[in-house]
Amino acid sequence: MERELDFDYIIVGTGPAGAVIAKTLSDDKRTSVLVLEAGGNNDKDKPISDSTMASELEERFFPQYFWQGEGVPQTGLDDQAFEWTTGRLLGGGSSINGEQYVRPTGKVIKEWERLLGPLWSPKRAILRFKKLEKYNGKTNNASAHGYRGRIDIRQAPVNPTSMAKKLVAAIERATGFSEILDYNNPKTTIGPFTRWQLYQQPNGRRESSSTAFLSSDVLTLNGRGVNGRKLRLFSDSTALRVIFSNKRARGVEFLKNGKRIIAHARKKVIIAAGINSTQILMLSGIGSAKALKEAGIRCIFHNPNVGKSLRNHTLNFAVFQSNPSDRPLPSNDPNALYTGGAFLPDPLEIDSKRRRAVQILGIGSEEDTLTLGLIYLRPKSRGSIKIQNKDPLKIVLADEGFLDNPIDLEAVKNIYKIYVKHIAAELFSIDPTYRLISPTLETIDDDTKLEQFIKENFDHNHHQQSSLRMAPLKNGGVVDRRGNVHGVKDLIVADASIIPFTVDGNTSAAAYLIGYTIAKQIIWIDKRKQRRKIRERFENIEE
Repeated sequence: MERELDFDYIIVGTGPAGAVIAKTLSDDKRTSVLVLEAGGNNDKDKPISDSTMASELEERFFPQYFWQGEGVPQTGLDDQAFEWTTGRLLGGGSSINGEQYVRPTGKVIKEWERLLGPLWSPKRAILRFKKLEKYNGKTNNASAHGYRGRIDIRQAPVNPTSMAKKLVAAIERATGFSEILDYNNPKTTIGPFTRWQLYQQPNGRRESSSTAFLSSDVLTLNGRGVNGRKLRLFSDSTALRVIFSNKRARGVEFLKNGKRIIAHARKKVIIAAGINSTQILMLSGIGSAKALKEAGIRCIFHNPNVGKSLRNHTLNFAVFQSNPSDRPLPSNDPNALYTGGAFLPDPLEIDSKRRRAVQILGIGSEEDTLTLGLIYLRPKSRGSIKIQNKDPLKIVLADEGFLDNPIDLEAVKNIYKIYVKHIAAELFSIDPTYRLISPTLETIDDDTKLEQFIKENFDHNHHQQSSLRMAPLKNGGVVDRRGNVHGVKDLIVADASIIPFTVDGNTSAAAYLIGYTIAKQIIWIDKRKQRRKIRERFENIEE
């Protein structure tokens, strides 16, 4: 390693936000950037690049690609415990997720704007998404998408199967919402659809933040920038803590090849480590003073909000016997992954019918079944992240608080009582071979049995967000609207952990938006500072 590791910016993490920031900042050839990634570059590995393995990745948790950890037992789920993990490789969670591209709707972004100001307006969000994406699919609103960005988005399949068409027809009849072509069109965010939008290149291979923003035109194989770009990537380098001087972030201590190394940042340190960002802040001395003292960590800034507003969507399933003649995916497009789906409002909230609250994911199987993934997008329950001690390699105590608020259990029950039950009836009327087998109608009609079924068949969703909430300090915030950490200088957090209000879909699109927005703000503020220095210099000459 070099004796002097000095850079303008140091970024921790190569997930959606970190990779976007690294590429965007280093577009200025005068700006030097170091990126630290705890894992390696596995972009060419078959389990990562082959989209057909997306579901298997999340089920088997290949140890070489994941952080290893387990959350605390969930009291709302009879003490079940779930994995606490994300991708530990180039691209972070975007390299191992289910590839669904779902923008937060204008309703959610409007809440961000009310809290944080016009920087986070729906209009600006759409403009940024258009800059990021390279859309390959159908839409009834061409102006809603971008076609020259770096993130390949494929709408698939081109020709939906009869299974997907039957499901969509059943959802239409059961809910009264018509089929939509493009759920990322701000005008058609509610309804069933036969085609998902996926993070995939035109050939169906996975598109991660690594393939999109840290590709060969940005980085060489040895982790150096190309074409004069002052970008360095250190893989297999685990961030341990941020180094401070007078409450100003001056660098990052990290572990590589068994050695502790310190890299220095002339301008800013940017933490984009996903679910690990909270731990890094606490290890660096930012959090509850009492909790930090108990963990043996010197407190740099007391902020009890750190780790206190953890949120996640719920995930349950309904399984149908299907028609043996119906295939879940086209034989010529196994990369399409999913058999239709829908975004729907809360079944009981008549006054907010245009607001997403439920996500339905069709998952076909070669064993003549159709499974519906049922995601509740507006949970009231809140969890927390606590640190055990100052050992940076010790797993944090992550309590996601699933179903702690009884309102969430009632909401999930209503998804079964209203949506699933009616969809089952309509599917049966369309094709009598489609029968609901789990849960049974008897279970749905029995409140006690349904509650037990929901708890026993609850699954973990990797949509963790808000543990380092973006909000004023007095409103429970950890960072401000530009990601600056309250109470210290030159430290930014940029990833899904700073989402201020729960997004109404998968979290990766929101993370890309956060990364791009904050990167542009860093550049804008930098230029403003440079102009001020030039003006002051001329004023001094005139004097």
